[in-house]
Amino acid sequence: MQSYDVVIIGAGAAGMMCAVEAAKRARSVLILDHAAMPGEKIRISGGGRCNFTNTHASPKNFLSGNPHFCISALSRYTQRDFIALVERHRIAYHEKTLGQLFCDGSARQIIDMLVGEMQGRGVQLALSTSVEDISRSADGFVVTLSTGTVSCQSVVVACGGKSIPKMGATGFGYEIADRFGVAVVETRPALVPLTFDARTLERLAPLAGNAVDAEVSCGKTRFSEAMLFTHRGVSGPAILQISSYWREGDEIRIAMLPGTDVAELLRDARRLNGRQAVQTVLANHLPKRLAQAVAERTGINGNLADMTDAQMKTVDAAVNDWRIKPAGSEGYRTAEVTLGGVDTNALDQKTMQAKSVPGLFFIGEVVDVTGWLGGYNFQWAWSSGWVAGQAV
Repeated sequence: MQSYDVVIIGAGAAGMMCAVEAAKRARSVLILDHAAMPGEKIRISGGGRCNFTNTHASPKNFLSGNPHFCISALSRYTQRDFIALVERHRIAYHEKTLGQLFCDGSARQIIDMLVGEMQGRGVQLALSTSVEDISRSADGFVVTLSTGTVSCQSVVVACGGKSIPKMGATGFGYEIADRFGVAVVETRPALVPLTFDARTLERLAPLAGNAVDAEVSCGKTRFSEAMLFTHRGVSGPAILQISSYWREGDEIRIAMLPGTDVAELLRDARRLNGRQAVQTVLANHLPKRLAQAVAERTGINGNLADMTDAQMKTVDAAVNDWRIKPAGSEGYRTAEVTLGGVDTNALDQKTMQAKSVPGLFFIGEVVDVTGWLGGYNFQWAWSSGWVAGQAV
């Protein structure tokens, strides 16, 4: 039976980072994945260019049952550290909005970088390999694989969450936690489009494909980014962001011209040309079909000259204080990440090791730490993988 110091389950962002760091410490490492290629989520991320981190990454950009848990890992291996690694490999990159960093070329450059780092340090990579059983032994663990049985001192669970099942995502990491008595916080799709009920969809159907820069809020949390109307509901960065905070039954509020006093806009237009219709003025600032839908929703017809100030405030509310209750989300099928996961109270924040199971580590998306859209979840993968790599 082949023996290793460390067996890592999952050759994604967190797993490969952990493998590199453990190997730097002269640990013998086997990293495995049931997929045929490593880093599949890296490959499809950022439209194929990989939004590999964010210059603004800090603990405030993450959700968790324990918001302080991520502080240690994020401060010990920062976005600046990963950027330095990218630059050492001469991978060209650029910054888009809000601190998001993307490869100039292909996301495969990040995968090749990590695989190259692993190969250069003797990490053994086993693909198309699944885990059939894990059990404790006197010296650590025995892991039964589809290709045979291996032993190891430490097992690192880095197999992600349930998001994007077509990429092979499963809840296997949570099953491992449960098998060893490690608590798991209830999971749900996050960074996911929201859906509307049939009646609302029928009314909004003509808007599918229209996009606006909006401010979307749920409770006290708000995001200002693009929003897209779809055939199922709403999507776009602002919606994906708020979806991590939204729960069934919650109302979201949407401002489609944030920072603009629409009532004042209409009053100014009335002074210039009172014979204009409401949708005509709104269409100068919103997509034409959306402007028409707003006018129809308010039920206010006729020329601006015939409108009262109260009616103009009604239009303003329809544009900048649209309140609606989504029926649900598109689920794990399109969710970028999984909210919830292995309970951080069960893990050591300095090592990512399970407190009750020495030698068992959980890193990356499988843990109850979820970042905002925009490279934050990759940074958590790099940071948590790096931390575990110093301890396994």
